[in-house]
Amino acid sequence: MTSDIAAILAIDGIATGAVYALVAIGTVLIFTVTRVIFVPFGDIAAFTALTLAALDAKRFPGTGALVVVLACLATFIEIVSLTRSGELRLAPRALLFYLVLPLAVVGSAWLATRLDPPLAVRLVLALMLITPISPLLDRIVFRPIADGTVLLLLTVSVALHFALVGLGLLFFGPEGVRTEPLTSLSMELAGVLISGQTMLIVIAALVFSGLLYLFFDFTLVGKSLRATAVNRTGSRLMGIRPARAGTIAYLLGSLMAGVSGILIAPVNTVFYDSGFLIGLKAFVGAIIGSMTSYPGAAIGAVGVGILESFASFESSALKDVIVFSLLIPVLIWRSLASLHSEEEIEE
Repeated sequence: MTSDIAAILAIDGIATGAVYALVAIGTVLIFTVTRVIFVPFGDIAAFTALTLAALDAKRFPGTGALVVVLACLATFIEIVSLTRSGELRLAPRALLFYLVLPLAVVGSAWLATRLDPPLAVRLVLALMLITPISPLLDRIVFRPIADGTVLLLLTVSVALHFALVGLGLLFFGPEGVRTEPLTSLSMELAGVLISGQTMLIVIAALVFSGLLYLFFDFTLVGKSLRATAVNRTGSRLMGIRPARAGTIAYLLGSLMAGVSGILIAPVNTVFYDSGFLIGLKAFVGAIIGSMTSYPGAAIGAVGVGILESFASFESSALKDVIVFSLLIPVLIWRSLASLHSEEEIEE
């Protein structure tokens, strides 16, 4: 391996790690606020890329039908919950957020398949179509069992992942897709050619990380999310609704997963089940950051990307084995360094 090859592999690893970093930060965000290890996170990223490819081909994506079904189910569950709690006066707001807005996005996507909007509009539509999926799944699947153990939430999350993979095969078929590059620019740095897509991936990861930092430190909503992450009971006593904080966390997480899917689609072929490996490798980075630290998750994800890049050069067949083997020493170290406490199960 020469220095030029090492530089190329490092740049490629940083770009891949930047995509993993977005997914890892979103995973940590959802986990700290809701205690849910959202396994389908990578599926949301893959669905975004596949949705964009369908819009590029002027086909109505299957995710539109998924949003319609989830919106109707979530609205029904929310209306029933409001009726039982005697808060039916909040029904108009529930209809707006759970039904009207998602259906308006689906209608816009359907209209786009009849027209020929520019790439920027298709990008926005793909993100808007994907963003409601996670909050709707939260309302339907996770919120009714929000007080369950982490193990129960994880089991349900894994089952949800397999359900989404099956739906992905139904919606998009077994063929992989690549979308057109977002930019054709390139530059040479120290004798190494860097594509504009790679620079865009890194810049997007830095920008979103910075915006997330500003959001948590300088906005009231961000501070409420941090309070919920630290102590759900205490935040509820201070007037913060954990359910609403969870919805916001899922919205932000979906947006970051969608952006990562759009960024990775032009450089990697995306299949209906590609999201699992994306999410799993990002989860390794989040574990390195102890599932509580956003900077730690980002650094760990970039490290996973660099390790994967060099491992693929040495042995492409064993690159995933090498990456996931990194979990063993990390988990052993975390187990020895952290204090253990059993979850209390209310009967």
